[in-house]
Amino acid sequence: MRILYIGEIVGRAGVFALKKMLPAIKRDYRVDFTIGCADGVTGGAGVGKAHSVYLRKVGLEVATTGDCAFYKKDIVEQFPKAPWMLRPANYPQGVPGRGFRVFAVPPPQGQKAGSGAVAVIQLLGQSGFTRVHLANPFLALQDIIERVRRDLRDLGRKAVVLDFHAATTAEKRTMFAYADGLVSAVIGSHCRTLTADAAVSAKGTASITDAGRTGSLMSVGGMDAAARIREYLTGVPEWARDAVEGIELQGCLVETDDDGHAVSIETIRKRCEEVFHDRTGNSNEA
Repeated sequence: MRILYIGEIVGRAGVFALKKMLPAIKRDYRVDFTIGCADGVTGGAGVGKAHSVYLRKVGLEVATTGDCAFYKKDIVEQFPKAPWMLRPANYPQGVPGRGFRVFAVPPPQGQKAGSGAVAVIQLLGQSGFTRVHLANPFLALQDIIERVRRDLRDLGRKAVVLDFHAATTAEKRTMFAYADGLVSAVIGSHCRTLTADAAVSAKGTASITDAGRTGSLMSVGGMDAAARIREYLTGVPEWARDAVEGIELQGCLVETDDDGHAVSIETIRKRCEEVFHDRTGNSNEA
């Protein structure tokens, strides 16, 4: 199975890149299943109801979130209605939405058989977050893995992908070691910077510290750099607008065997050649 993970989609520029580029990428890489991080879709922090629906429309099978999962008010009532949306599983019991789910995968094009399933798990790290403090993700994974394995037992081709949304490299690397052999892939998100450490372990688990971002590369995390500079100079918080220069789609492609062991992982960087104009008239046109 070939599973595509789209690095954090940031702002309107990121959504634009996804819309314009995803169909060709899925075709060229023969993708069976697509996951994307939506934690910064709406204004760079969180995802609103309208965007959650649109991401599904343009081709994501699953949209994960992170520390900004509930930043937008209208997403609270949307989570229970949107089975393709995941929030971190280590939120307290009773919080709207789901932190993991098993998704059916259709058979490869032109075949009547060979369907399978992908279990996607979302967990939030504990280090470095000042507004969200959730339960221990390592302990949460113990229980989730057992439940997921039961659900996948008789479903043919299978894979388990863990999106670990964490702020520090140390916590991510520790999760890689802890989950090694338990899942098909551990993909780091949150830092919005594509790292160069993609690897497959001897036990068949693929990992990468961060899958990057989809949006403006010439920016601060996909947002306008000038506003971020003013924040550091003055100490006064400022809500930055989307950046538009150097738009890219970033992420990684994980290939697994029928038993869910990772065979390979490769990073993806594709520049958006389509012209994007923001609401103020700025564009990525050279």
